[in-house]
Amino acid sequence: MQWSPPKVVPATLAAGGVLLGAVTAALDDAGRVLVGAAALLLLALAARDALLRPRLAAAGDAVEVRTLTGRRVLPWGQLRVRVRSTRRWGATVRTLELDTATGPEDDGVLVVLGRWDLGADPADVARALESARG
Repeated sequence: MQWSPPKVVPATLAAGGVLLGAVTAALDDAGRVLVGAAALLLLALAARDALLRPRLAAAGDAVEVRTLTGRRVLPWGQLRVRVRSTRRWGATVRTLELDTATGPEDDGVLVVLGRWDLGADPADVARALESARG
């Protein structure tokens, strides 16, 4: 089992970044800076989403999470899976929390993933992870 944003997301972000980059030639200096920064941000997000695939994968005795700093392998024996719901600007936002802390003295690893990162509802991913656990 694995989760990541749909393949169309990085392609759309990259197309938006290229389009914004093309528009900068017709702008004044301040506009070039602002629109150019937005174009670079879209291209960076597209690269991140394209390179970090799959973002979360469950196989065998561990869960693997890909981050910008590398891969994190979280063993099932230490893993706690939780969905946190919060209200933001009138909308309920769910995040998936993967935590390996075993006690108050152990910091462990905390990974928080949202719907954008997973390409699916975090509650559905949490249920699938719990059923894959065993």
